[in-house]
Amino acid sequence: MENKRKIRRSPEKLHGWEVYASQLMTEFRQCMDEGLDIEKYRSLFEAVSAMPLDENKEKMADVLFDIVQNAPLCEDFAYVEPSDLESIFAARDASLCAEKKDAPADLRDRVAGAWYGRIIGCLLGKPVEGIRSDELLPLLKGSGNYPIHRYILSTDVTEEQKNTYRFKLAGRCFADTVDAAPVDDDTNYTVLYQLLLEKYGQDFTPFDVSRMWLSKQGKNAYCTAERIAYCNFINGYFPPDSASYKNPYREWVGAQIRGDYFGYINPGDPERAAEMAWRDACIAHVKNGIYGEMFVAAAIATAAVTDDIKEILLGGLSQIPATSRLYAAVMNLIGQYEAGVTEEAFFADLHTRWNEYDPHDWCHTISNAEIVAASLLYGKGDFSRSICMAVEQAFDTDCNGATVGSILGMRNGVGAIGDCWLAPLHGKLKTSIFGVDLVEVDVLVEKTMKHMAQ
Repeated sequence: MENKRKIRRSPEKLHGWEVYASQLMTEFRQCMDEGLDIEKYRSLFEAVSAMPLDENKEKMADVLFDIVQNAPLCEDFAYVEPSDLESIFAARDASLCAEKKDAPADLRDRVAGAWYGRIIGCLLGKPVEGIRSDELLPLLKGSGNYPIHRYILSTDVTEEQKNTYRFKLAGRCFADTVDAAPVDDDTNYTVLYQLLLEKYGQDFTPFDVSRMWLSKQGKNAYCTAERIAYCNFINGYFPPDSASYKNPYREWVGAQIRGDYFGYINPGDPERAAEMAWRDACIAHVKNGIYGEMFVAAAIATAAVTDDIKEILLGGLSQIPATSRLYAAVMNLIGQYEAGVTEEAFFADLHTRWNEYDPHDWCHTISNAEIVAASLLYGKGDFSRSICMAVEQAFDTDCNGATVGSILGMRNGVGAIGDCWLAPLHGKLKTSIFGVDLVEVDVLVEKTMKHMAQ
């Protein structure tokens, strides 16, 4: 008798990030954000989403993916949001694009500030990454650290909070429990792209970046859109298809945390910084997901040559489509700030427009970019107040603290960062990059300076 054995896939044993069928309502929300005409399929998405996670659900999810891929834009969608570089640059606001400026004499001090600023902002937000405001604010107030003015420490957390909070505070990485800056994706990428430049040079391609990801870190080092792209690389989907294939996180914040190094090595040249950032972003993101990385890289390049916060933000906006949701959101913020809207009023409104208890809103590029931009404006250039403001809002605390710290570190220089922030790092950074492990921050700074000269 012939032995017939069925080989079955077990999606229920994979992480949810890796199973498209488990994220169908995130896909639906993402499509609605992009203006795709799919409202008529809402009940179908809901029905399939409610199915048990098995092969049948995956087959139905494949059908929904085909629908998404072929869905037209709604006729009344107000934005034009390309993902290819030529179209992105063609849609910029020409009035914001400025000539390249010469780097300042104190550039090394600024670059060191950017590196340390990103690392410090990351460590500030890391212990509470994923917490929501209803638990973050009582934690801060109960420990005398609201408004935040220092690192969140292990001694700030009570046993009652460890036992009763939904957010698991036990075993977190606190500044008083480390001997160097801890491993985090917010700093891994900055180090990784220094290695990218060393291997492939300034003319690296999106495909080169994908090879770097596969060769230098394991799958678990990547999250959401990055995790999907990583799996797509393995399965033969290459950039830019790797960003679109079954990726409901394609406009989440992941790319926005990856582009700092391209700003570091292009001081005064936001266009070049943004173009390099696009080559990275397009491997895992589309549209506003891409623009977030271009915006941050260009803002950092601008911060190297000006102290004006508005000019820094406009330098970032100058390199993304003026027809995009991200551009509209940050320009609206600038307008509100200049009209006298208070810090409290702006952030209260942000928490109304973006629901931090919904993972899509919590991790979206635009919600977090608004927090970054607002923290820069309302922080008025003060490093400590700005990174703390970014973390106080909850949402993606370590990402936003790191990005604000990086921009202001470049603007202000390392000399403007207090020792209370620097001391726990001991000048060292840990990574999960194969063959790197522990690095001296000053060595990273020196390599950055060399890459500028190439």
